[in-house]
Amino acid sequence: QTIRDLESYMPHFVSVTYGAGGSTRDLTHGLVERIQHTTKLDPIPHLTCVCHNEEEIQAILLRYAKSAIGNILALGGDRPAGIAYDKSRESFQHAIDLVKFIRRFNESGAHPERRGFGIGVAGFPEGHPATPNRLVEMDNFKAKVDAGADYVVTQLFFDNRDFFDFRERCALSQIHVPIIAGIMPITSITGCKRMAELAGGTRFPATLLRALQHCQNNPEMVRRVGIQYALEQSHDLLDNDVAGIHFYTLNRSDATRIIFDSLGIPRHPNTPVSTV
Repeated sequence: QTIRDLESYMPHFVSVTYGAGGSTRDLTHGLVERIQHTTKLDPIPHLTCVCHNEEEIQAILLRYAKSAIGNILALGGDRPAGIAYDKSRESFQHAIDLVKFIRRFNESGAHPERRGFGIGVAGFPEGHPATPNRLVEMDNFKAKVDAGADYVVTQLFFDNRDFFDFRERCALSQIHVPIIAGIMPITSITGCKRMAELAGGTRFPATLLRALQHCQNNPEMVRRVGIQYALEQSHDLLDNDVAGIHFYTLNRSDATRIIFDSLGIPRHPNTPVSTV
């Protein structure tokens, strides 16, 4: 339903998440292929490398290539909590290893498109949770991009200064691929906390916290405050030449539609209704 609601705005892509350790592999594949074949949208599947060996990743890439999927978001990923797995089967330690593997896949000519998959990687405006030293983190990030990334999609953030600082540090490190900002409209306190936990911790500016505290017992006001805050973030990013904005919808369309309309993003009335 979310895809149907947003399709008429013709976003440049729709990202599809991948469960910890590949726990949603078949569901992810099925949804990606349905978007590809029944809508005008470009799906970008997330692909995580933990708990996978090279043979499994090769099979996943071949399936996506056969379906003419054009892009992959290459991620490290999280190990599934409370589930035993065989660490000896892992072929990849970090996202950079997956980027290199996809690049080799592209060079093999296995994808129907000559360029192969476009490769996206994650960026961390607030810093990578596993690398507290920001200088070391940027060295690692540059190595990941240089390994073959075509663009960056950042984790969510609520303070645009973090994004602008991250973008400037990338430029100083001679990282020149497009950096797409990750924005999440807050629609509930519970959803906000859950997404922040999944992102490895997120900083909340005092102005946002104060506004949310004033209305925390009024769900509708929380939603209005969250949407307005994301709209102001979006205006500021666009005014400062952001390469693009990736909205974390959490499978809900209302907040994003309101932001699109407020930003003046046109709808395409002749877009056929998808069957996803």
